[in-house]
Amino acid sequence: MNNIPVIVLDFETTGLSAQHGGRAIEIGAVLIKNSMITARFQSLMNPGIRISSFIEAYTGITNEMVAKAPPCEEVMERFAEFIDGHPLVAHNASFDRSFLDAELGLIGRSRSSSMACSMLAARRVFPNAPNHRLETLVRYCGIYTNGKFHRALADAEMTGHLWIAMIDKIKVTFGINEVSYETMHELCRINKADAQAYLAKMAGKQR
Repeated sequence: MNNIPVIVLDFETTGLSAQHGGRAIEIGAVLIKNSMITARFQSLMNPGIRISSFIEAYTGITNEMVAKAPPCEEVMERFAEFIDGHPLVAHNASFDRSFLDAELGLIGRSRSSSMACSMLAARRVFPNAPNHRLETLVRYCGIYTNGKFHRALADAEMTGHLWIAMIDKIKVTFGINEVSYETMHELCRINKADAQAYLAKMAGKQR
């Protein structure tokens, strides 16, 4: 299953926890196929609750903006179709996974795809980065940015380019011809100390 398309997604939300009443206010996602972004999805969504002044300042998304947006349920129906069973990627995936599952649950749907964490992968591929926040990694890898962070599509696009950069780094460093989603997903889960040996083993299997 090499070179299977993956979807990189990002949520902006009213709070830190879907389990404690947080709701999504924006979703952004990109489809990556053959190391290129080939499709995009973006929408504000109306959660039916007010956004705090902190979140307004942090994201630039205001109560007035979401008041004009379609309801979360409508957006998530469309997003569920966009996902269409593709493997998923997010930066700090546990956060986005919780909101994705919660919002899908509210429309009676569920996630069938696995989700890999680009932050965990980056800790193994770029262990010498100053830290592994998305903003830092974008600058560390020389990924183009217009300086806009904490908007869903911009963050999804930058995470997508980071994902591609990590795959390219693994290919060059270890001489691996194809780096599958399954390889990256497993890399996220193994101990950081074992990452180099794991990738060397993958390289050996391709020789």
